[in-house]
Amino acid sequence: MKSVLPKASVAAALLAAALFAGGAHTAQPAETYTPSVGQEGKDVIWVPTPQALVERMLTVAKVTPGDFVVDLGSGDGRTVITAAKKFGARALGLEFNPDMVALSKRNAEKEGVADRAQFQRADIFAADFSNATVVTMYLLPSLNLKLRPIILAMNPGTRVVSHAFTMDDWGPDQTENVEGRTAYLWIVPAKAEGVWNVEVQGATPSRYEIELRQKFQLVEGVARNDAGTSPIHNAKVRGDELTFTIGSAPGARTFTGKLYGDRMEGTSKASSEAKFVATRVK
Repeated sequence: MKSVLPKASVAAALLAAALFAGGAHTAQPAETYTPSVGQEGKDVIWVPTPQALVERMLTVAKVTPGDFVVDLGSGDGRTVITAAKKFGARALGLEFNPDMVALSKRNAEKEGVADRAQFQRADIFAADFSNATVVTMYLLPSLNLKLRPIILAMNPGTRVVSHAFTMDDWGPDQTENVEGRTAYLWIVPAKAEGVWNVEVQGATPSRYEIELRQKFQLVEGVARNDAGTSPIHNAKVRGDELTFTIGSAPGARTFTGKLYGDRMEGTSKASSEAKFVATRVK
């Protein structure tokens, strides 16, 4: 993973610097290439993420052998190699600098994970990484923001971890600090906004019409039934799961449901627990 040097005096230069080597680039002989911290790339200069933070980022993302991790701007390959070697995942590094790609492949061979840790020379803004279950990156805030629409279009539940930099007004689901450095975790939210017809099943069935407004993982809205209109409280989307509460204690009812496009189903709890199903009507 790569990014900018943290010193304020360097910031202006970094913003103008180029994450992968830009322009014409002639690969050096493999046996002679050694990257240097601060070397220019296409969008930022190369500064590796410390190994301790790499491992924390992958831990926070709950990487398992069933995951496919994609590192955007993979540099010397350490994040991809760690995901494969320590967490057992399949991992891919997207890197523009061909010398870095070759170096990463050699490093993966040395660590015995070349079958699971792979690297491609690619522009991260042109590459298709939509099948990733975990995305890692160390980029500038402006690049994170440019990537944000691509990330939000990924499958709900995709975990995204960034070293140092945020995504503007899309607040993180979790923040971690390691040795003075910060990592942010986002979980791509399903689309919950709209008007839903909700049917609570069980011995005393009930029906609601709920109207939800959504900003990233945060949701607000109102619920209507024969008794009138009630505000919705504590609503949040985490991946493909939506939780919300209708009404206030002691008669509050809490819903936890899984979103399947325009359908939702789960459980509802008040004085007792019951199943519910919901359909989005608009």
